[in-house]
Amino acid sequence: MMSHAPAKVNIFLKITGVRGGYHELRSRFVRIDSLFDTIRFERKSKESPSFDLFASTPLPRTNTVSEAYRLLKEAAPRIESFFKEYAVHLEKRIPQGAGLGGGSSDAAAFLTLCNEVCGLGLSRKRLAEIGERIGADVPFFVYGFKSANVEGVGETIAPFEEEPPRLELFTPPLQCDTGAVYRSFRERFANEIDPDAAKGWLDLTSAELIRRLDPLEANDLYRAALRLYPQLEEYRGSGRFLSGSGSTLFHPIPTESEPCRSKS
Repeated sequence: MMSHAPAKVNIFLKITGVRGGYHELRSRFVRIDSLFDTIRFERKSKESPSFDLFASTPLPRTNTVSEAYRLLKEAAPRIESFFKEYAVHLEKRIPQGAGLGGGSSDAAAFLTLCNEVCGLGLSRKRLAEIGERIGADVPFFVYGFKSANVEGVGETIAPFEEEPPRLELFTPPLQCDTGAVYRSFRERFANEIDPDAAKGWLDLTSAELIRRLDPLEANDLYRAALRLYPQLEEYRGSGRFLSGSGSTLFHPIPTESEPCRSKS
C-alpha cells in the first residue's frame, strides 16, 4: 500500500487579492514527476489506538498528513480502526521550505491512498474539499493534473492541456518560510495587487510563458523572498524562475533545436 507524492512548480504566480487571512492568486501549476515523496501504510507489530506517522526527516507535531487524517476521520470515522492496525511511513525527498508543495502533495497522497485502501468511495471533488482545508495547493495534487491554472485560494482549478516543458530544478541550502514570505509581500508590495493580473497568461503554454516572462515579473513573491532572504540573490543566476514562495529555482532544459542558455 504505497503512493508517490510528486512535487510541483509555479510557472507564474500573481497575487490578485486578499481573502481574510489568505492571499488569492492566479498561477500555473506544473507537476514534477521526477521528484516525489513516498507514503506507505504498513501493518503495526501490535494494534495501537494512536495514529502513528514515521517520517524520514523530522516533521512538526501538527503536519499536513496528521491534519489530513484528522479531517478525513470527520468524513469517514471508520478509518480510525484501520490506523489502529496500520502505521504511516513517509519518505521525504522533496525539500522542505522550497516552494515545491511537498507537504501539500503528501496530504493529497494520504487522502487518495486512504480512499482507495479503505474503500471510502469519496469523489475527487470531496477529497479536494477536504484538502482545501489543509492547504491551498492540496486540491491540485488530489486531482492529479500534469498542468493546471489555479485561482482563488487554490479552490478554482482548470486543467491545462499541454506537455509541460522539461525543467531543471535547483534548491539552494536555504528554507523559505511560506507564511513569512507572504507577510513580506503584504507589508511591502500589497499596494501593487491587481485583481486582473496575468489573465492573459492563462491561455499560453508553460514553455511560451517561460520564454516571454522575466522571472521577477512572473512571480509576485520573488521580490518578497529576496527581501526576506537576501542570500537568495547569489543563487538567482540568469533566467532562473522562483517556484512559489521559494527557495527552489528553475529554468527550462533546452531542446536540441534551441540555443543553450548560460548558467551562473
